Amino acid sequence: MRVFVPGDSSALSMGAEAVARAIARARPDVTVVRNGSRGMFWLEPLVEVETGNGRVAYGPVTADAVPGLIDAGFLEGKPHTLCLGLTAEIPYLKRQERVTFARCGVTDPLSLTDYVAHGGFRGLERAREMTAEAIVEEVVTSGLRGRGGAGFPTGIKWRTVLKAGGERKYIVCNADEGDSGTFADRMIMEGDPFVLIEGMIIAGLAVGASHGFIYCRSEYPHAFKVTQRAIALAYEKNYLGERAGFDLEIRLGAGAYICGEETSLLESLEGKRGQIRPKPPLPAIEGLFGKPTAVNNVISLATVPIILDKGGPFYRDFGMGKSRGTLTIQIAGNVKYGGLVEKAFGLTLREAIYDFGGGTASGRPLRAVQV
Repeated sequence: MRVFVPGDSSALSMGAEAVARAIARARPDVTVVRNGSRGMFWLEPLVEVETGNGRVAYGPVTADAVPGLIDAGFLEGKPHTLCLGLTAEIPYLKRQERVTFARCGVTDPLSLTDYVAHGGFRGLERAREMTAEAIVEEVVTSGLRGRGGAGFPTGIKWRTVLKAGGERKYIVCNADEGDSGTFADRMIMEGDPFVLIEGMIIAGLAVGASHGFIYCRSEYPHAFKVTQRAIALAYEKNYLGERAGFDLEIRLGAGAYICGEETSLLESLEGKRGQIRPKPPLPAIEGLFGKPTAVNNVISLATVPIILDKGGPFYRDFGMGKSRGTLTIQIAGNVKYGGLVEKAFGLTLREAIYDFGGGTASGRPLRAVQV
């Protein structure tokens, strides 16, 4: 019997550690899996129980509520005032198109077996059978753009790095997520770190890079530790290292907001003060240590394995106009239901705030939104 208690920072801040311990003490025969968050923060800690009909959710669960839940038969998915029914049927989740976040909250983030069982590394397997040019064109076809804010086409950036001269090239993941109310990068790093690792390996194959760096903001110590452990596990199973032809390191920043800008980030990675470099040259031509470098956001890289697994047209068919694929919306502030939403491009701001966010938590009229 398996019970899922999130190890995500949002759930931990609401007492998930105490809930996990309480379940383990009360029922030592139960396997407690520390999954990522589903992104429904108002329900954290969200505890899920594996049943024959699917996973049943309960939340928000406190450590004090555990004895009552066990007495009510929650381990068999039985009714309780905290019971939310089948997790997959919760409207907030059911109305989404989870593509990049398909595994987040579903799997054990530090289980390679779990990752592979849920489609992990299929994109990498296909990429290994393709030429670098073909991988780049697949990403171009998908319409994937940078998810860090600038929205630059990912495939075009990779094509530039691929065509750049030089024996040494780098892949750099910008995980310096510092804007107010943002948490999507953190959720991937804590809830599905192997998809980020897979995306970076594929990026390396696409541009001819054999070394990658993840630059993580200092305010994310938990995400840093989880991703660091995931990298070590990937080395143990030869997904990284000499046999794989790709090495990966994660570096912790020092709390400088400016290092979210790609050239400042590169300066910091080189051990210098984080200051913006003049452009040109672009990092794709002259980036880390003066070598051609592909700098991408966490969500961009985490989406690449899905594109390589299911094909560029699959991802392109989400969205509308020039905005292809899905958008990760992070709802925070004065709303009833703060959390993460992944939807195909085309959602209105009103739908995001009212259909998913539930309107203002205070009940007062909406006055302003920071996008």
